[in-house]
Amino acid sequence: MTLGLDIRHLSGLVEQRSAFRTVGRLRSVRGLLRATLPASVGELCRIQLSENRELTAEVVGFDESGSQLMCYDSTTGLRPGMNVVALGEKRRIPTGRELLGRVIDGIGRPIDGRGPLRTTRSRLEQADVPPAMSRSRITEPLVTGQRVIDGLNTIGRGQRVGLFAGSGVGKSTLLGEIARGASSDVNVIVLTGERGREVRPFIEDCLGQNGQQRSVVVVATSDQTPLMRIKSVLTGVAIAEEFRSQGADVLFFLDSITRLAMAQRELGLLRGEPPGARGYPPSVPSLMAEVLERLGAAENGTITGLITVLVEGDDMDEPVADTARSILDGHIVLSRALAEKGHYPAVDVLASVSRLFSQVTTPEHRRAAEGVRRMLAAWHRMEDLIEIGAYQKGASPDVDRAIQLRPAVDEFLQQPVGQPSSFEDTLARLNVLGAAWEQPAPAAAASPAGAPASGNVVSGMAASGAAAADAIQGAMP
Repeated sequence: MTLGLDIRHLSGLVEQRSAFRTVGRLRSVRGLLRATLPASVGELCRIQLSENRELTAEVVGFDESGSQLMCYDSTTGLRPGMNVVALGEKRRIPTGRELLGRVIDGIGRPIDGRGPLRTTRSRLEQADVPPAMSRSRITEPLVTGQRVIDGLNTIGRGQRVGLFAGSGVGKSTLLGEIARGASSDVNVIVLTGERGREVRPFIEDCLGQNGQQRSVVVVATSDQTPLMRIKSVLTGVAIAEEFRSQGADVLFFLDSITRLAMAQRELGLLRGEPPGARGYPPSVPSLMAEVLERLGAAENGTITGLITVLVEGDDMDEPVADTARSILDGHIVLSRALAEKGHYPAVDVLASVSRLFSQVTTPEHRRAAEGVRRMLAAWHRMEDLIEIGAYQKGASPDVDRAIQLRPAVDEFLQQPVGQPSSFEDTLARLNVLGAAWEQPAPAAAASPAGAPASGNVVSGMAASGAAAADAIQGAMP
């Protein structure tokens, strides 16, 4: 008589029993935890501090002396020789529409005081990047409600765009406005490395109740461990991927990828990676590419990425900004000079570009946008002379026309908080401006021979520009 035993099945059952789990010893804590524990990278481990408290850690590497772990939370209370139990599983992330309106931490725990999550679905944080040939073409615009973006830097559904800005130029306010006014089905907002003081004002003031109802917010503040900050981004991406797999058009906000890079730099250096430019190890650009490539259009739905890049010292060529710009499908630059003038949103149109602009707009739209860009370029060339009153009217027809139309263009580019613009209204305003630029400039009045350029000439042109703005406003539908 023979017994039909399935040895593989029995081995799996044994591994699932806590009594048979692999146990190692904690050897040192120096940023990373080192333990004599045979465990795989990404595997969860438990460290029992007392009867009522335990820490969860994750294997982030290994060497000849054992496994390298890092805790999600503070390591206070750890001591040498503690038992480290390998759980034999990797982290799973709660997903589903039950998350809408909730605020969770970097590993999916609720932090909004509204009780436990009621989700029934979960998925691993790691996922395959959609194959290049299975991605659908990006042909439809995503309306943000901001005229300067929808009109001059139009974003497509599934596009990944960087919002490049220094500190204090209105980045968070603009994110909140887009989250409330965008034509997306779902928003997934990741605040990583954020100041704890700013989280609640962003959710309650910038995002607002209407925006929060269709958003999932993932938060990891600057005081938390590097692993928690990294995991917050991977958690947000996994949640967005689940919505995309259900056919939704998801708008994914990451504020900011610079702080993700800083967290990975800290972790990489602790693991012994060699530092590169400004101390960033090789794993930083690899992680950035992995995160950003998981966004985009797939067969069923889309994830449109709006990724903020906090440029250090307003240096647009620093390593993180340069790497992000090479991966993303466009960049929107916020100007400190415009912000200091009270120009909101402080978007520098000439420094910004959407690489898919021509694929998601009509010929009429592109022609009008090109006219406005040419007007701004003409103004920019002579701005210093115009400001000091040294520009001679008639020296350049394009500059004359730019001076005349500047009030109307400024009115188009600026937008009060809480007043989103429909795509139809944006296009109507833009078409009027484009048509006004194409009209021939009025003949310049002759100046007295030998008369110097006068500020009165420019002032008079500015007054005529204000009249032009009124005329354009009156032509709006």
